[in-house]
Amino acid sequence: MEQMNLSVQTFDSYCKLESSPGTKSHPCLNNNTSSTTSFSSNGNSSELNHSPEDNNNNYSPLSGSSATNNNEVELSLMLKDLETAMMEPELDNSFNGCEFGQQQHRAVSSAMHRSMEMISKGDLIGNLYECAKAVENHDVAMTDWLIISAAANGEPVQRLGAYMLEGLIARLASSGSSIYKALRCKDPTGPELLTYMHILYEACPYFKFGYESANGAIAEAVKKERFVHIIDFQISQGGQWVSLIRALGARPGGPPRVRITGIDDPRSSFARQGGLELVGERLGKLAEMYGVPFEFHGAALCCTEVEIEKLGVRNGEALAVNFPLVLHHMPDESVTVENHRDRLLRLVKRLSPNVVTLVEQEANTNTAPFLPRVVETMNHYLAVFESIDVKLARDHKERINVEQHCLAREVVNLVACEGVEREERHEPLGKWRSRFHMAGFKPFPLSSYVNATIKGLLESYSEKYTLEERDGALYLGWKNQPLVTSCAWR
Repeated sequence: MEQMNLSVQTFDSYCKLESSPGTKSHPCLNNNTSSTTSFSSNGNSSELNHSPEDNNNNYSPLSGSSATNNNEVELSLMLKDLETAMMEPELDNSFNGCEFGQQQHRAVSSAMHRSMEMISKGDLIGNLYECAKAVENHDVAMTDWLIISAAANGEPVQRLGAYMLEGLIARLASSGSSIYKALRCKDPTGPELLTYMHILYEACPYFKFGYESANGAIAEAVKKERFVHIIDFQISQGGQWVSLIRALGARPGGPPRVRITGIDDPRSSFARQGGLELVGERLGKLAEMYGVPFEFHGAALCCTEVEIEKLGVRNGEALAVNFPLVLHHMPDESVTVENHRDRLLRLVKRLSPNVVTLVEQEANTNTAPFLPRVVETMNHYLAVFESIDVKLARDHKERINVEQHCLAREVVNLVACEGVEREERHEPLGKWRSRFHMAGFKPFPLSSYVNATIKGLLESYSEKYTLEERDGALYLGWKNQPLVTSCAWR
């Protein structure tokens, strides 16, 4: 079956109810080499370019076959029931504790019954999309209709659907500001969260890909330098620098003196159960082991608070700046007049760094309107959830915890929140290129050695992971759908 990636237009034009029997992932939310995603110059929306064969008006990408008239009638009846229920007067607008009249209750129950029939045929994504449209129109009854259609167990599409429904419910209840409470799961302790993060790190190559590609670019840029200063805008546990310190310790002619300025992330601090001094101690011991003169400076502040004087830059040092999956959390011009996203890039450019490394998720959710953002979120995270299945079995005792605490919060934030409350604001690499060029940077192409290193890394993972080198950048994908990109600038 030919797979494709969805846009909102594709959903509205083609959703015909039924998935083909036995299909484990929703074909609407997959990608293939014959379908390409292009983005407008302002990075605000995504469109699909299909081959002529894909434009058959009788073709349903949800099923891979022609949708039947019976299915269309069934959907029409189901939506008519919902319309009747939602148009009844005196419908309570609060999500919790709604008291429907008998007539409204029967109508919604009938709609839910038909919905469950559709879901049993594999059309969870179609139902989820209809729910997103209803939420956009403030239709309270629709959430009750769909709430039982997803679960945190089962197929990847079902698990993702459960978390997206959490976001839709939180959005409808205007509880986006209480995003962590919207997730119906117990908050983990710090050590538990650290464990879940480590499991995800080992199960999927996304973080290792970002770390190793960035390290390769940094090693290349400072290969002849005796004093190296690295500014890490999201130090986390400091794990990225293990392999680089080891490599610098083995450098012909002796290692350089290395200084790392680590900017803290509050959630990482919670997972560490302590301050940045813990990261400095671990990296210091590691550097001593490999004979690398080392110094660590912790900067416990948010990236939006960063100013040049807080970075401790010294004359005579080669400077490397690292942005690992962090810039998409910075609000841009569409959110605040401060535009911290571009402000940080201009600030870093004033430091004249030898290299700046950028690792980001390849998704287009920053300024996209609600419905396109929902579709983009489904496209991106379904591929991630599918890749998790390869390493973490359905009955893995920690898989649900990993997904809930490391991924679900991102999904809920994307769906439920707007304005400054929405922290997840991904942009495709094309948009990042524009921002770096406007700040005065030039590309620093990743070397063939870095490419070979990443290929070796992927050999221990599923063959469904794909690696593409394009215009000096690397794209890591799942089934040819790019998920994470890595590039460098100077």
